[in-house]
Amino acid sequence: MEILGASLRVCVDDLETAVPFYERLAGGRALRFERGGVQVAAVGCFLLMSGPESQLEVLRKVAATIAVEDVDEAHRVLTELGARIVAGPVPSPVGRNLIAVHPDGAVYEYVDRRG
Repeated sequence: MEILGASLRVCVDDLETAVPFYERLAGGRALRFERGGVQVAAVGCFLLMSGPESQLEVLRKVAATIAVEDVDEAHRVLTELGARIVAGPVPSPVGRNLIAVHPDGAVYEYVDRRG
């Protein structure tokens, strides 16, 4: 399994206020989408999220989002290494994802761009 990159997850109170700062910082435009009542803006290596506190509370438990070529392969490798898959693989607005708890207790989201 090849890791293609990682995104830092940032929960913000006001996405409209935060996006211009991160666009300038990262030197690019935000890709925006909505998922489960949470507004999301992907800007460079940052994944900004804003929404109901009940949703953000869950999202804060995920340390980072890791991009991989194929979520199915990630599922296989993670399982072989002793990780516990707690959600997915499922379709997402930009591909597929899964949530895994590593043996050390850290929680990560793995995503691919396959539809």
